[in-house]
Amino acid sequence: MISAIPVEHNDPVNAQILAISEDKIQGFVREPFEEIAKLSGVALEVVVERIRAMLEAGTIRRVRQTLIAPNLAHGALVAWRVPEEKLNSAFDFMFQHDPFSGHVVVRSTDQQTKGSEYRLWTTLKVPVGTSMDEHCEVLMKHTGCEKYKLMPAKGIFALGVGHVRRKTIEPGDKIEKPAQMMSIQNISLTDLDWKVLLALKREFEVSEIGSHPWVARAAEAGVSVEEFFATAESLQQRKVIGRFSTFLEHVKPSQTGVRVTRFNALFHWAVPVGREIEAGGEVGRHEVLTHCYWREGGADFNNVNIMSVAHGTEKDRVLQHKAAIDAHLQACGIPVVYTNVFWGGRSEIKPSEISPLIHKEWMARMRSTAPA
Repeated sequence: MISAIPVEHNDPVNAQILAISEDKIQGFVREPFEEIAKLSGVALEVVVERIRAMLEAGTIRRVRQTLIAPNLAHGALVAWRVPEEKLNSAFDFMFQHDPFSGHVVVRSTDQQTKGSEYRLWTTLKVPVGTSMDEHCEVLMKHTGCEKYKLMPAKGIFALGVGHVRRKTIEPGDKIEKPAQMMSIQNISLTDLDWKVLLALKREFEVSEIGSHPWVARAAEAGVSVEEFFATAESLQQRKVIGRFSTFLEHVKPSQTGVRVTRFNALFHWAVPVGREIEAGGEVGRHEVLTHCYWREGGADFNNVNIMSVAHGTEKDRVLQHKAAIDAHLQACGIPVVYTNVFWGGRSEIKPSEISPLIHKEWMARMRSTAPA
């Protein structure tokens, strides 16, 4: 039976809700769905009904409280060089068998350039005190990857989603001032912090969407509601809590063939050493970007140091956005030594696990089962 409730992202009421719920609920909020209703101007009962329906239909792929994981774990963007005949099996292994790899994307360039041979890209997070290199070396044994390049973030200039909201953004649209860089810092957590955090970040079931959603999560963590709130708000003050978000399925078409976005572009810029913060601030202020980081690509990628991601339904439109950013950097007097676009193809996204215990168990299992 087909639901009478509209579930596509472009339905006017759904779009009104999603323009807020994707990335406008920052930090920990005691009543997140009431906050979405308030900011969107849509009645709470309608917000709950529509988000439930979109989640059931797969239009929304997950609803969850996000974390600022770089402050909780060692993290990096990882580029993998893998023989073409092993590309799909390596992709499958990273997505299906490594809970610490989040985004898994096959990328390509419009022409062969430095770094084009790195076709498989992932995001990796491992608990503080463990080694990303050891993790990657285990993955190489299981996947047949020949080489990897770790690119940890040195600073974050933009981090959001907002695919529905970004559909109306014009090339060159930007916030009033340069984006401020968020520095990466490792935060130590107590056992209580971890209990609350693990309950907090779990994806929402359809039945959990509604008022007072944290009451059951507090019970799950074995603490009172007030202790849960106090711990969550303390974690927010320590810059561990991200946004409360409804994540759209933006890679695959919906049940009726509607796509949220079609093109996923990873932009690279190499700017002079010493100007990374200035350049990142100017790039990161462009509202079309979902991510903007200072990462060091090294010689494998022509020493790129500013990377960002933009999505769109038309390739030319995505390139127009990049051209506007390029022109803005030039107008600011920031030289660009090299630039490139890595286009996303096959893609899967899942939240990255960050539990030290789970990582220890996973490493032991992967080592014991690795091919000789």
